[in-house]
Order: sequence, then structure tokens, then C-alpha cells
Amino acid sequence: MADAPIVSDAEAVALGELEDSLGFLLRVAQVRSFERFYAAFDELKLRPGEYSLLWLVKLNPGVRQGHLGDTLRVKPAQMSKMIRRLEQQGRLRRVIPDGNRRSVLLHLTDAGEAFITAHHAAFFGHDDYHQHDLTREEEQQLAALLRKYSGIRKSGQGPAA
Repeated sequence: MADAPIVSDAEAVALGELEDSLGFLLRVAQVRSFERFYAAFDELKLRPGEYSLLWLVKLNPGVRQGHLGDTLRVKPAQMSKMIRRLEQQGRLRRVIPDGNRRSVLLHLTDAGEAFITAHHAAFFGHDDYHQHDLTREEEQQLAALLRKYSGIRKSGQGPAA
């Protein structure tokens, strides 16, 4: 069998049916998003899921750790690591209620509240981290499709279709 030509440019790699594979496209999009996240937030020593976790605790003070892990689709062992790290940073505190020692409730510390406030615009705003080739309409359409695909309904709306 003759040697196939060497592909030297990543853009020249044929993807075939992967071009339409949702799993493949979501994975590549996630990697791109994480690369941009780390470039924007590296000096904060923040990991992609941590700000989201802190944000949800801000919106849901006293939320159960397990319930939050289920919502974020984070396995219990990984969730415990994230919580421990945020605790060590002084941004989060765990409360174990007397009536249910197996339950762990999460609250932001004052430092966590300050961190959320200080970095809200960077995390949710439009800067280098959020740059992409989509129009505002396409961005909204993609977000709606991803919510539908993920089974996440937008606040104030009925169950996801």
C-alpha cells in the first residue's frame, strides 16, 4: 500500500462525518471556550466551573451541595474537591445542619461575595473571553439550542421541551 500524503496543517485534516457530530462539535467548542477562559482568568487562579458554582451559591444561599452538583452535572468526588478548594480560598463556607448531618449547605463568605461582585463584568461581559464569530442573534440562538439540548429551561419559562 502506498504511503498516504502527510497532512501538515490542522485545517487540512478531513473530518468527514465528525463535521456533523454533536458530541464532537460540543467537545471542540468546550476546549475552545476553556482555552479562552484560562487566558482571561489565569491570574485569578479560577477554574471554569468555580465561578459558576459561586454564582449559583450567590443566587441560592444555603443550597445543598449534592443538589448543586446534580444541577452542574458534577460527580460528588469532583464537587467535594471544588468545594474544598473554594473553602481554602475563603470564598465559600459549608454548613452541616444539626437535623441532617449528611446534608451540606453552601454559603458565600464575605470574600466570596466580593469576588463575585469584582469579577461579574469579566465573567458575564463581552471581552476577549467571550469573543467568537457569532452575531448577537446567532449567540442567542445557540444558547437557546444548548439549553434545549441540555434540558435546561430559562428562568420564568415552563419545563424544557
